[in-house]
Formats: sequence, C-alpha cells, structure tokens
Amino acid sequence: FADREPDWSCEPGSECVTTADVCALQPGTWRWDGGSAVSTVAEWGLVCGEKYKVGLVQALFFGGCMIGAGIFGHLSDSKLGRKGSLTVVCILNAVFGLLTSLSPNYLTYVLLRLLTGFSTGGVGLCAFVLATEPVGPSKRGIAGMSTFYFFSSGIALLSGIAYLFQTWRSLYIASSVPSILFVFLILPLISESPRWYLIRGQTDKAMSIMRAIAATNGKCIPENVYVARDEEAKDYDQESFEARSKEVVTGSVVDAIKSSLTRIRLILVVGINFTCSVVYYGLSLNVVNLETNLYVSVLVNAVAEMPAFFLTAVLIDRFGRKPLGVGTQWFSGIFCLAGSLMGNEGAWKVVRMLCGVLGIFGMAGTYNLLFIYAMELFPTVVRNAALGCATQAAQLGAILAPFVVVMGGGIPFLVFGVCGIVGGLLTFYLPETLNKPLYDTMDGMAVGENEA
Repeated sequence: FADREPDWSCEPGSECVTTADVCALQPGTWRWDGGSAVSTVAEWGLVCGEKYKVGLVQALFFGGCMIGAGIFGHLSDSKLGRKGSLTVVCILNAVFGLLTSLSPNYLTYVLLRLLTGFSTGGVGLCAFVLATEPVGPSKRGIAGMSTFYFFSSGIALLSGIAYLFQTWRSLYIASSVPSILFVFLILPLISESPRWYLIRGQTDKAMSIMRAIAATNGKCIPENVYVARDEEAKDYDQESFEARSKEVVTGSVVDAIKSSLTRIRLILVVGINFTCSVVYYGLSLNVVNLETNLYVSVLVNAVAEMPAFFLTAVLIDRFGRKPLGVGTQWFSGIFCLAGSLMGNEGAWKVVRMLCGVLGIFGMAGTYNLLFIYAMELFPTVVRNAALGCATQAAQLGAILAPFVVVMGGGIPFLVFGVCGIVGGLLTFYLPETLNKPLYDTMDGMAVGENEA
C-alpha cells in the first residue's frame, strides 16, 4: 500500500489527456489524486525511469528478512531462546517501522525497509516454534495450522487500516503499534519453550513450565516424573541422568549439513520453500496486474487463505504431511497454469482473478503446512537453525517474485504454475512425520529413526 502507484488526473485547463501514458506528459500538466503524500511513489516520483526503485525496495525488504531469519534462527537455538529472540525482533520491528515513517528521502527509506525486513525475518520463525514446540504429536498439526489464521487476519485488517490511513507515513505508524502492544501486553504472559530449556541443561525450568501447562489443563504431573532428552530417556539411570541433564547440548546448521539424515531433508525443504514462496508472494503482488481495486484484492486474497487453513488443519492429521503437501502445491500449480492462458479483458479478467485466488488458496495451505512439516523433520538442537535456512530460501523466492510480476501478461502465472508443480515433485522425497515424536538431539533422532 505504501509503495503503490496512485491514480492521477489532469490539471484543470491543461492539454493533458487521461488516456495517455503519464511518462509522455509534460510536468505540471497532471497531478496525483490525493496529493503527493499518499504513497512513496507519488512523494519521490518513482515512475517512468525511476519505477525500478519500487521493486528494489520490496526486494531489499525480503533480503533483510532472509538475513534476519538466519541470524535469529541461530540465536533462538542458542543464547536468546525462542521467547528472547521473539522479544528482540518485535521491539526492533516497532522501532524500525516508526523510523520509516520519518524517512526524509528515498535512500533512508530503503535502508529502514532493509532493517525492518531484518527484524521481520525472525518474527514468524520464533513465534511459530514457540507456539508449537510444547504440543504433543496428536494435536501439533491442528495447533500449528491455527496460528496462521492470525497472519491472514492481519493482512485482511491491514487492507482496512490502509483504507483509513491514506498517507504512507501514517500507515507505517499505525502498523507499528501492534508490535508495541504485543511486547508489553502479550509476551509477559508467554513462557519460554520447555524443550529449549531442556537442551540448555535447565531441566528444573523445563519441568516447572510443564507443570504449569498441566495445571492449566486441569492435570497434575506426579513428583517422580522428569523431563529428559531422547537418549537419556532410553537409558535411564538416576545418577547419570542428573549429571547429563545439566549438560548444554548445542547445534547449528553445520551439524544439520554434516548428518546424512538431515542433509537431504534440509536441501529438499530449502528447495520447496523457495518455489512455494515465489508462488505465494508472487500471486499476492500480482494483484497490480489484475487491474482491480487494490484494497478489495488484498482483502479477498487474505480471506481466501482462511478456508485453506481450515481444510489443511482438518486433513493434516488424517492424510499426513506429505500427501497434503504434494496435493496443495499441484492444486495451486494447475490453476496458475490455467490463469496463464486467460486474457485480461472483459469476463476473462474475472476468470484470471479467480485462478489467482484459487492459486493462493492452495499455496497458502502449503506455505503454512511447510512450517509444521519442517519443524518435525529436525531435532530441537538445530530446529530453528534449519527453519531459518528454509525461511531464507522463502525470502529469496519473495525477492525474485516482484521481478516475475513486472513481466506482466500471462508470464507470471506460467512461472507460478511451473514452481507449484516442481515443489510438489520435491515433496515426494521427504519422509512422513505424522504421529512421530519431536526429537531433541541429533543422536536421539538417529537412534529413533533407525528403530522406526
């Protein structure tokens, strides 16, 4: 919304023609509807030869997301933890968002969007793992999918906020407020992941949180029950357990690459996230090529995702992660390929928009399913680092998506369709994780997978 190209009209008494290309008009013969403050494009003249700067802003934002996902993915596995990392990125998000509203020029704006992307890259990653890691296998799928309703609701709400706050500076201020409220009102009520405490050797804190969760659910954990890492639980001895439970187990993406078990998984997850992201963000950005009302298009796309979340949540624990991942990507890919064959005039414009909505419907289910799937494919000690790599691949896809969109015509739909089909093929090579436990360490995962 902030970087949109607003409508324009001719100045009274000028020889300007509204059907002409704005780049061919003489300066002073036309004006932006609503004034120059409605968007960055209007304020800094990012049209004609400067139009590439709009795509550059979007690309650098996603580039910042890619960097932030890698850094905060590692920090949330190591020093800061899930909650600590989430606190940091939310504070940074609010600060950078507010500073963006004060940007005096384009270069400052670009820098602040890059920094905002850096903090944004860690938000979804840390929040999702923190919300789903304590949940058992039987409820993890539906619990994970339910978190994404908030994401789509936020996008739908943003279209309304953007409609109310018509200037880009006021929009950045308004959209920064939720991060501030979350830090002060919600985060104090959230506990750190007990699994993170467990691999950091802080078993007392892990057990305390587990007892609090049980009490909230009206249950009671017996005093003689303890939490233990995978390999400790299989070979229990009181004395050795007390000594080993205090040990800090660390890991990084390097460990995931070294292990043959997780290396192939990581490569496949990275590839699938890349293709999925090109489609998901590309279809979201492609609304500018549909020549429909921007606010309505964004709202429709956001609402179209919600039924996908519901269906995925219902089916994920019945059919498994793998079949659902293949099916949703191919569903999206087929409709995108169909959209590439449609014209952009008359009734065909509506049909193409419908193909785009159905494409987002399918890929929204995939995109969010991948978070659950990828989380279950890696042990706690490298989980966020691996998810960080997957998120980085997704952000790389998001960086390239705007450049696909500007090709115009049916080409974007064709590219999105091919990506959807390829992503589905890659998913075939991942193992099923339905009803399997979350492993804590690399050794524990190796033993557990071998036994399975």
